[in-house]
Amino acid sequence: MREAGDAATGREVLLQFDKVCSGYGLGQVLFDVSLRVNKGEVVSLMGRNGMGKTTLIRTAMGMLVPRDGQVSFAERRLNGMAMHRVAALGLGWVPEGRFIFPSLSVEENLMATASNRRGSTQPWTLERIYELFPRLHERRRNGGGQLSGGEQQMLTIGRALMTNPRLLILDEATEGLAPKIRQEIWQTLAAIKGTGQSILVVDKDVRALARLADRHYMIEKGCIAWQGDSTALLADAQLAKRYVGI
Repeated sequence: MREAGDAATGREVLLQFDKVCSGYGLGQVLFDVSLRVNKGEVVSLMGRNGMGKTTLIRTAMGMLVPRDGQVSFAERRLNGMAMHRVAALGLGWVPEGRFIFPSLSVEENLMATASNRRGSTQPWTLERIYELFPRLHERRRNGGGQLSGGEQQMLTIGRALMTNPRLLILDEATEGLAPKIRQEIWQTLAAIKGTGQSILVVDKDVRALARLADRHYMIEKGCIAWQGDSTALLADAQLAKRYVGI
């Protein structure tokens, strides 16, 4: 099936939220959220804690069923689709909290998710992951539980890439890491972007996101409160204070 294009850019649309409402039990968290990620671009999602960022990601991954509106990926409707089927379409998720397998070695963690569902001519392989993260190669025989927090985050990103996703989704990938490690993660994400990988990244580092991402969304109380490119983001010094709290 031919993918629909974004009229403004001519790019294929991968992930699309169209007036989506979602939440937990009787509580609604997202209200008429519309958002898109086009093929080959990096998009950021920013906002304070509790504003709906993780709920949006969980709705995209099939963990939550929208109450209204539609979520689609490459023209496939995701509403109500099981999480494993969503992942099989090509969504790779780096969750907040990492969730690595502590009893498996680094290499076993990476191989546990290895797949080339897209039939890519340049797939993410073990060798490419080790080139991206030399530290993982050095510690490939160590158990996941023996790694530092930064190394575990590298492993989580590498594990998601080993699924060869069409879209890589990162939820707070630099949260709680030392400044030096955060810088390494941002440099790695820039390198991943350079391969043409489509990325949706949730974070609060406005400056880093302005350098990395092509477009940005800010969410407040479950609604998209602002969207624009990096030039517009940096032109308004009040945006970060208003919507991110920094």
